[in-house]
Amino acid sequence: MVLDGKTVLISGVGPGLGRSCAAAALRDGANVIATARNLERLQTVMAELDPSGDRTLACGADIMDLDAVTAAVGAGVTKFGSLDGVTNVAAYDAVMGTLLETDPETFRAVLDVNVFGTTNLVRGCVPALRANGGGSIVLIGSQSAHKPNPVPQGPYGPSKAALIAVARDLAEDLGSDRIRVNTVVPTWMWGPNVELYCQWQAGERGVDPADIKAEIESGMALREMPTDADVAEAVVFFLSDRSRMVTGQRIIVNAGEYFDT
Repeated sequence: MVLDGKTVLISGVGPGLGRSCAAAALRDGANVIATARNLERLQTVMAELDPSGDRTLACGADIMDLDAVTAAVGAGVTKFGSLDGVTNVAAYDAVMGTLLETDPETFRAVLDVNVFGTTNLVRGCVPALRANGGGSIVLIGSQSAHKPNPVPQGPYGPSKAALIAVARDLAEDLGSDRIRVNTVVPTWMWGPNVELYCQWQAGERGVDPADIKAEIESGMALREMPTDADVAEAVVFFLSDRSRMVTGQRIIVNAGEYFDT
């Protein structure tokens, strides 16, 4: 119960990584303020994870909307008393195609959500973290910031690469407030999105979806793709006091697909 008594806000809670982060935080004792743009889907997810609603609060909020973020934080502090940690899962990752194939408006939209939106969420949460005497902020990066993505997603990799600098500077800026800022960097995560990708590629190539999954896993030292839940475990570590002296750092969760040096 490494998060026992803590309250954490998790953005972008849906059927994938956001849900897994919320589930792991609840399992380890936290109260969870969950946000997403789709409030109906969010409420369904949180009702599954916490039927009583005693330890969760679902708030419809877009990370681009500072007023909505501030309102979610305020509602969570009113219900639970404080804010100890923040994890930003929300991202714009659905654009396919190379950088030059992506039209300028879409390119800018991806950067806006993934870079500005992330810092906007942090901006809305910092006052409550300061009032609490500190806390932990966890950003979700992407391995595509460090190596080319085999599936071209245009500006997604560059937007996540920018988060490395964002996390570094935030760690310096907020360190005197005892607020830590770290990043979890996943590769492919076995969950709803990658399952759909494998099904799509299987249809395109006339093979079984399991063959596509095995092809991806063949490049990983552990020969097994991390799941959303595996990535959520790294998030919990950064949210917990077990990482109390760690800031400005990142954990790459990639089953040894490549080694950071």
